[in-house]
Amino acid sequence: MTNHREIAKRFSWYEQKLGYWIILGYFILALSSFTILKPYLDPALPISNLRFSMGSGLTKLIEDTSHFQKLNLSSSQPSVSGGKGILNQGRKPMCNFSDRIFDFCDVEGDVRIHGKSYTIFAASSQRSALEGNESWFIKPYPRKSDQAAMRFVKGFSVKAIVGDHEETPSCTVNHNVPAIVFSAGGYSGNHFHSFSDIIVPLFATAAQFHGEVQFLVTNLANYWKIKFQAILEQLSKYEIINIDHTDDKVHCFPRMIVGLKYYKELRVDPLTSSNGYSIKMFRQLITNAYSLKKSTTIKIGPQTQEKPRLLIIARKRSRSFMNVDEIAEMAKSLGFEVVVSEGMKNLYEFSHVVNSCDVMLGVHGAGLTNLVFLPTNAILIQVLPWGGFEWLASNSFGKAALEMDLRYMEYKVKVEESSLLQEYPLDHPVIKDPRSVHKHNFVLFKAVYLNKQNVKIDVGRFRATLLEALDLLHF
Repeated sequence: MTNHREIAKRFSWYEQKLGYWIILGYFILALSSFTILKPYLDPALPISNLRFSMGSGLTKLIEDTSHFQKLNLSSSQPSVSGGKGILNQGRKPMCNFSDRIFDFCDVEGDVRIHGKSYTIFAASSQRSALEGNESWFIKPYPRKSDQAAMRFVKGFSVKAIVGDHEETPSCTVNHNVPAIVFSAGGYSGNHFHSFSDIIVPLFATAAQFHGEVQFLVTNLANYWKIKFQAILEQLSKYEIINIDHTDDKVHCFPRMIVGLKYYKELRVDPLTSSNGYSIKMFRQLITNAYSLKKSTTIKIGPQTQEKPRLLIIARKRSRSFMNVDEIAEMAKSLGFEVVVSEGMKNLYEFSHVVNSCDVMLGVHGAGLTNLVFLPTNAILIQVLPWGGFEWLASNSFGKAALEMDLRYMEYKVKVEESSLLQEYPLDHPVIKDPRSVHKHNFVLFKAVYLNKQNVKIDVGRFRATLLEALDLLHF
């Protein structure tokens, strides 16, 4: 019996010892496997696992790190020209083509641009910074998926040169400030798109340099330069270089940003823009550029002698007010001083007209872009034509107005107030079910509801909207 117990004890001891060796073996095997497979593992996986056990502040930091890793990885995807991109070791990517709206390059070091061949050379003596000579093709206008907008936008080849720089042309003009390369093409002939696609994104990119930055512009029309010169001079102390007319010169810079980051219509993303700049700061720049005098709206009270001013943005073609005089007379009867204008070619003069007003009224369209000149707490009344304009109206002007410290109101026309009723019967889908007509087809939406429609406001119904606006202007 004793022998059996002794044997059992010894067997148990060997079993435990064997168990320890098995556990140690598994540990060594797992460690070896991780070491071998580490280069192939998704770098976001350990970060994702950590989020469950971290506090909110640290979680945010980890998420930002994960986003940075994703940008690095996306930059290694093939570009339009077939280049592999750059996956730097501890460095930010030179070019990023991952965004659905814009492409963007930010190059530091010895950067040279040859305007005649539309080629940018990024030279580096540090071979570790680049994985060989790389090349990208970029059109510096932020609507890359819109073929109509991008059709005539000129593009640039961005070449990363490593080593002896034999391919790099010699400098003919040296600059000691950074450069921003962008296009004034695309839809820039439209007042809204000039601000939304170019001016606001340019502010978000250039403000960090406090004027010490050079603009290199392609597709630059002289009228566009003159129209926005006051704003451009606030952003850069240097004369614009029309890169399309630089002959055979090679301009050299210590840093070059190619393309503009686009956030949303008439808005700046304070989380991703340089140094946290916002659309409110952009409005302050506008005030300085045009020397606007009125900082805030009138406050109506018992002793107020001054009348509130209402600006009606008139349109001569589509989406025009068919009874603008009737609307103006009704507004005057409520106590408004009324200004009716389609706008002026001289933006400086018109900015002062807009800035002098407390309320701006207009049908959805580019003219409402002039809200950037309104004083703080002014009221924007956007008239929505028939056809399902809610999303477009809100994202084009409504949300922007609120972020600019303005008040925002909408007036949705009834089908009886639309000129479309003169062309289509009540049971036609254009009238009865607009969304079934255009759905996600913006070309069709534009053709029917934007280009073929005017509005005749029911002044009796609209009276309530203007009374609400008046109430907002009281103390």
